[in-house]
Amino acid sequence: MSEQQDNREALQGWVREQFQKAQKHLASKGIIPARVLEKESRYLPPLVSVWKIETADKPAKTVWVISGDLPSDHVEAGAADSAREVLRYFGLRWQMQAEQIIQQGPNADKTQKEFAGMLISRAEGLAQMYDNQALWANEPTAS
Repeated sequence: MSEQQDNREALQGWVREQFQKAQKHLASKGIIPARVLEKESRYLPPLVSVWKIETADKPAKTVWVISGDLPSDHVEAGAADSAREVLRYFGLRWQMQAEQIIQQGPNADKTQKEFAGMLISRAEGLAQMYDNQALWANEPTAS
């Protein structure tokens, strides 16, 4: 087996794992995915995957789901026009969540403080990815 084929299989495995994480996150929120909108979804291994998913609701809703080396999270599709914009959305949302935890001061337990630190770190990483123009050269424009 060639190194290129090994890399391709590793990438496919990583994408599959991230999709399973995204589905598990949605299921934990009572959301059943119906189909992935592949053209608008993005994978930036090994850090993050952004999925645009149509739900099985009647009428169907569309959500963005983020998974990877960060907390899995989701938001209704209207919050962002593209995978790139959804990174900015989650980065800002996580910074606000972290700030709320920090504002608790001595009332925040150690686990919450560690979670706030992780949210800030991941939000900064998302901002760097958002700002990296090279990552988005093939990003479709919103219609």
